[in-house]
Amino acid sequence: MNIQWYPGHMTKAKRMMQEDMKLIDIVIELLDARVPVSSRNPDIDTLANNKFRLVLLNKCDLADKKINSEWETFFKEKGIPVVAINARDGQGMKTITEKIQEACREKIERDRKRGILNRPIRAMIVGIPNVGKSTFINSYAKKACTKVGNKPGVTKGKQWIRINKNVELLDTPGILWPKFEDETVGEHLAFIGSINDEILQKVELACNLMDFLKREYPGTLSERYQVDEALASSEILGDIASNRGCLLKGNELDYEKAASILLDEFRNGKLGRISIEQPDREQV
Repeated sequence: MNIQWYPGHMTKAKRMMQEDMKLIDIVIELLDARVPVSSRNPDIDTLANNKFRLVLLNKCDLADKKINSEWETFFKEKGIPVVAINARDGQGMKTITEKIQEACREKIERDRKRGILNRPIRAMIVGIPNVGKSTFINSYAKKACTKVGNKPGVTKGKQWIRINKNVELLDTPGILWPKFEDETVGEHLAFIGSINDEILQKVELACNLMDFLKREYPGTLSERYQVDEALASSEILGDIASNRGCLLKGNELDYEKAASILLDEFRNGKLGRISIEQPDREQV
């Protein structure tokens, strides 16, 4: 399944981000903990090549706990500060400001030597669509965020948010990149809901997800849907449709609706904590 999705507004957003890079000290990259490789926009490495970096593995509560730890080790070994977070319930959020200051230690020291004290660190938050950026910002700012006026960057589509006396955050629109070189990247992003569902072949996508689950998380499907995992994934999808009452006129099975149920329940964590990507298997 070759999935590509790059709406026109993302080109404008990327240009805006490129322009704003000169205003900031650190790029905070929000990734989906279930697919840290596929949810990393390769354009960010180019755009932010001279900036400090911090990686946040969001939705860590939906990902395999052991594999979360492996990803944290992976990024630390690359010299990139990393925190596993669940922005929705605040897990890991208390350490963010400290991690930002650690990552920007060189800048803070340079400022101090120049006699510049207590200047807030300017951070840009970046991430692909549906990675939880708005939830993160609301959680980090404790919903008491205010625009910081009279500064470059306060324009429609982006805003400066004062988090505390130490950090100001520049929000940016979520962007993908023009072409997925590896078609599994598009598939993984489709699994987690970062690709517009309307362009997807949901039945094929659901069957591919089931193939993965049967291989890596055996028992998940049988426990949730009371199905026989020895069957082909297309047959299992039919059984899910039957068990969940997904029927068309004439009592035909509605495979499309069953596929939507499976994908939604995976995305919402109802199938358990599942990681699609692991460090030792990914070319990163």
